[in-house]
Amino acid sequence: MAQFVTRSVVTAVAPLMVAASLLLSPGARAAADPCKVNAKSAACKAAQAKTAPKQTTTTTVTKSTTTAKSGSKTTVAKTQSKTTTVAKKSASGKTSTTTRKETVADTTTKSGKKVVSHATSTTRSKVSAAAAPATTSAQAAALRSSVAYVQDLATSTVLFSKNEDTIRPIASISKLMTALVVVDANQPMDDMLEVTDDDIDRLRHAASRLPVGSRLSRADMLHVALMSSENRAAHALGRYYPGGMPAFVKAMNAKARELGMMDTHFVEPTGLSSENVSSPRDLVRLLRAASQRPLIHRYTTDTEYDVDMGRGQMRTFRNTNALVRSADWDIKVSKTGFINEAGECLVMLAHIQGRDLAIVLLDSQGKYSRIADAVRIRKFVQNEVAMM
Repeated sequence: MAQFVTRSVVTAVAPLMVAASLLLSPGARAAADPCKVNAKSAACKAAQAKTAPKQTTTTTVTKSTTTAKSGSKTTVAKTQSKTTTVAKKSASGKTSTTTRKETVADTTTKSGKKVVSHATSTTRSKVSAAAAPATTSAQAAALRSSVAYVQDLATSTVLFSKNEDTIRPIASISKLMTALVVVDANQPMDDMLEVTDDDIDRLRHAASRLPVGSRLSRADMLHVALMSSENRAAHALGRYYPGGMPAFVKAMNAKARELGMMDTHFVEPTGLSSENVSSPRDLVRLLRAASQRPLIHRYTTDTEYDVDMGRGQMRTFRNTNALVRSADWDIKVSKTGFINEAGECLVMLAHIQGRDLAIVLLDSQGKYSRIADAVRIRKFVQNEVAMM
C-alpha cells in the first residue's frame, strides 16, 4: 500500500514540476541561465568568466623622461610604455600567449606646443604543452624488439630509446664493419677472390648460395655480403686482407676504437659468433660512418643483384631487408642480422620527415617483427613531428 501511494504522488507531481518550469518568470529564467536571455548582460559575462580557462596576466609599466637641446630649442619628451602579457591555458593542454604593448609619448617643445603620440602592438603565440618524453612505456611495450634506439644524425637528438645501454650480440650487423675495413683498405675491387673450405660455416652450419670454388670480384663479394648477408663472402673478404684473418679482425676492432665505439668487440667478420657485440649508441656511430662510403650506401640498399657464377651461370641475390623495396621508405644504409643469441636485428639510416634518422632494433622476436617494429618507429616519429 505504501509503495502504491508513493508512486501515485510521484506520477502526479512530475507533470506539475514541468509545467511550473515553463511558467517561470523571465527573471527566474535569467537567474538559471542568464546567457539565454541576454548574451550581452553583466550576469551572462559573470557566468562565462567562471567557466573560462584560467589565464595569467602580467603587466609592466615603464616611464622615461628625455630632455634634448638643439640650438635655441629645448624639447622635453616623456614616454610611458605598458606591456601586458596574458597566458591562457586551454582544455587541450595548449598555452596561448598574448602580449600587448602600449606606448604613449608626450613631447613638449620650448614654444609650448605639445604633441602626444600613441602606439599599440599585439603579439600572439601558441605553445604546445610540455613535450612528451622521447619514449613512452606504451610505445616501448608495443615493440617486439628488446632494444630500440632512434637518433637524429643532424642534431644527435635521441627520439626513441628502449634499453639503450644494453650491450648485445649483433649478428650480421657486423658486416657493416667488415665493409668499412674493406673499403678503407683501398684494395682493388676488381681482384678475383675464391670461396674455399675455410669459408664454410662450421659453427652454425648456415646455408650459403656460394659453393666452394666460386670466384667473384672483391666488389661482388662485398655486394652480396652486405645486400644478402652472405657469410662465405664476408669470410673470404677477411681472408684476402693483407695479413689474413687475424689482421682483418684486428683492423675491425681498431676501426671501432677510431669511431668511438667503446662498447663494441669483434672476433670474426661474419657475425656468426655471439662474441661480436655492440650497443645501440655504438651502432649509430657505425651507421654514420657507413653512410659516408658511397659503395656501402649502394650495396646495402640495392633490392637485388645478378652475379656471374662462371660458365655462363647467373645467380640473383636479393636484399634481406624488405623495406628497401618499399616506395614510401627512403633508406640510405641498411643491414639485417640474426643468430639465436642476438634475435632478429635491423639497423638503418632512413630519411623520415625531413631528417636523417639512425634506427637500431636488436633482439626482436619473430621473423618479421623487426620490419613491423621499424614501421611502428616511423609512425612514432611522424606523430611526434606533427605535434611540434
